[in-house]
Amino acid sequence: MKTANILYVVVPCYKEEEVLPETAARLADKLGGMIADGRVAPQSRIMFVNDGSSDKTWEIICNLHEGNPLFAGVNLSRNRGHQNALLAGLMVAKDHADITISMDADLQDDIDAMDEMLAKHEAGADIVYGVRSKRETDSFFKRRTALGFYKIMRTMGIEIVSNHADYRLMSKRALEGLAQFREVNLFLRGIVPMIGYNTAIVHYERAERFAGETKYPLKKMLALAFEGITSLTIRPIRIISMLGLLTFLISAGFLVYVIIDFARGGTVAGWTSTIASIWGIGGLQLLAIGIIGEYIGKIYLEVKQRPRYIIEQTLISQLINQPELNLDKEAKL
Repeated sequence: MKTANILYVVVPCYKEEEVLPETAARLADKLGGMIADGRVAPQSRIMFVNDGSSDKTWEIICNLHEGNPLFAGVNLSRNRGHQNALLAGLMVAKDHADITISMDADLQDDIDAMDEMLAKHEAGADIVYGVRSKRETDSFFKRRTALGFYKIMRTMGIEIVSNHADYRLMSKRALEGLAQFREVNLFLRGIVPMIGYNTAIVHYERAERFAGETKYPLKKMLALAFEGITSLTIRPIRIISMLGLLTFLISAGFLVYVIIDFARGGTVAGWTSTIASIWGIGGLQLLAIGIIGEYIGKIYLEVKQRPRYIIEQTLISQLINQPELNLDKEAKL
């Protein structure tokens, strides 16, 4: 008889005290049922990763762990951002689990989609992407900007799964492959497809946030998009090079025109074309310097080889035989 896989559900948390008790209750019911059905091993865990929250998030995680060995916790020494917190949880889970499923703490990802993810993995997939089937819960602005984001990323030559965030299943060997990517500037949605191996997709409907405020307003979404582009492709620099060449050719053509016009006794027109050219070329130069500077800054951060995160504390129960998992909601809280 085939031994059930050890599953770790990795959930990065940043100031999630409002939603965390409900998230823990739902995940405990789900994972407890999967253990009872023999689909995953009793050593499976729900691992919350505290990303340096200033509220009671870590205190809640500690209480959950004390009340139920099903819960595990990882506490980062300071806030390092969602992508680093998620990576920290995955790398800790890699040493304990056969497979992991990562998801956000806001209960927008459909927990029941885990069943289909496991089925896809059992069918041979090392990576299973959770993909939104529709975006009816998003505002018109967010829906249009999200579609534009994926289009721009593909235009820039980045391999990315549309309408996929960080809800995914990864096998142990996929996690070992991820561990070989050592860059400091993380964009996991673009890195994970680089690993290779067999992949599959599970579609689900994304719900509205259960409680609390989104941790990804427009400013952070734009920063994440820019991080992904500049971390995974040099196409923007190539575009600048092409624009520079085009500007040079236009300037050369304009110079020939001026010389011919001067030879014919023509006079130079007013300041409008001159000023427009100066502003246009000056703006292009500043844009080019800014983008090149962004890449140089990333190189600067990479060569320092600073740690992407520092783990202050890890809570994982080592109990193997658990004939009676305590799944009462009161005990977990």
